[in-house]
This record gives sequence, structure tokens and C-alpha cells, in this order.
Amino acid sequence: MQKGLSRELLAEFFGTFILIVFGVGVVAQVVLSKHGAGDSLSINVAWGLAVTMGCYVSAGVTGAHLNPAVTLALAAHRKFPWGKVLPYSLAQLAGAFVASAVVYLTYHEAINAFDGGVRQVLGAQGTGGIWATYPQPFLSTFPGGFIDQVVGTALLIAVIFGITDSRNSPAPAGLAPVVVGLLVVLIGATFGFNSGYAINPARDFGPRLFTFVAGWGGEVFTAGNAWWWVPIVAPCVGGVLGGWVYDLCVGHRFPSHQS
Repeated sequence: MQKGLSRELLAEFFGTFILIVFGVGVVAQVVLSKHGAGDSLSINVAWGLAVTMGCYVSAGVTGAHLNPAVTLALAAHRKFPWGKVLPYSLAQLAGAFVASAVVYLTYHEAINAFDGGVRQVLGAQGTGGIWATYPQPFLSTFPGGFIDQVVGTALLIAVIFGITDSRNSPAPAGLAPVVVGLLVVLIGATFGFNSGYAINPARDFGPRLFTFVAGWGGEVFTAGNAWWWVPIVAPCVGGVLGGWVYDLCVGHRFPSHQS
């Protein structure tokens, strides 16, 4: 059992690493090039592809959760063992942290050229948003920002449940990661404006923790009216809610003769 769990945790670590190294990498390219090498569309597309690649490298071992909100929703609604929720979440967090370090190492000189070596979270020379999400100035932490993350994550989980439900019309064998990637592109293109569509506690907190220790300091936890907790708590609420809504509307509505 322990050996099996270790294999699963390594898969979650590596899958999340792949997701974040490409996802944070595209934001770094867009920001540091001052939008000369990309824009919001390239960010949305690259994040979707990053999810797809992360799923492909880990799905055979764990099903590719890559997101504590996904893991929690599966435990709440699909009998995933509750004892694995915390270990999976920590592995995902670790993968996101290490990926953040790789992006920083790769783009270190570009960052220095952009901000003159003075790390700022927000503002014209701000680079904190390369790694973690921060809200628009008009967005309240609660209820506005909280609702934003609940809705985005609920949509993510509800559709994932739908496209992986064998009783429904599931994605063709081997293509589920592509469909999930397209789903993330869709969420980014429709609900990314308010606060950057974290919809994944590990995706936000791992990189945020990295910036805290890598020179950006405590402002990463105070900026945006102490925004940092919203992309952790709200996606977990949204994930459980999205799974419940799917089952209420579809999952529990199949004819009884279907398994």
C-alpha cells in the first residue's frame, strides 16, 4: 500500500509540475516581453495545453487530479479515499513549487531586465502575477472574489464529471486530457478577467509560496486585500459544489438499468 501510494504521489507531483511549468512559463513570457511575445489568448491556450500535458504524463497512475479541488470533489462524490486527499494535495503543491523555481531560474535574467532587480508584486514593474493570481482593483475579496473562484471551479468539476462519466457521453479513449484542456481554455476565456482563474489551490499557493521565499516577500500575502486565501478555500468549495450539481442534474438521473 505504501509503495503504491508513493507511486501515486510521484505521478501527482510530476503531472502538476508539468502543468505549472508551462502555465507559469507562458505568463512569464507575456509579462516580461511586455506583451510582445504573447497576449491573453496565448495565456488561455497555453494553460489549456499545460493541463492536457500534465494529464497525459500522470493519468495512467492516478487519473491526473493535479488539483486539490479535484481530489476533494472525487472524495466527496466518487468514493476516492479520504486518507489520500491530504497526501495528494501536498504532492500537487510540491510540484507547483518546484515548477515555479524552474520558471524563475529560466527567466531570471529577463526578470532582472524587466524590474531592475527590485522585486515588486503589483504595479507597472510588478512580476508577482507571473506566479500567483491577484484580483482586479475593483474586485472585492468577499463576496466578489470568492464567488468568482467558486463559480469557475464548480464549472470545471461539473464538466469533468460529465466528460468522464461512462454512463453519459464520455470523451473517446485517450482523449479526455484534450477535452479537459479545452475546458480550461474555455474557463480562462470566459471567467479569467476578474482574478486570473486559479481554480486550483496548488496552482496558486505553490507558486505564491515560492515568490514569498524567492524575494517578493510578505506582500504576496497582503496584496489585493489579502487575496491569497481565496484561491485556496473557494476552489475547494466550488469543486464540491460542482460535483453535487452534476450529480443532481445528470449523475443521478440515468435510467436505473444503466450501471
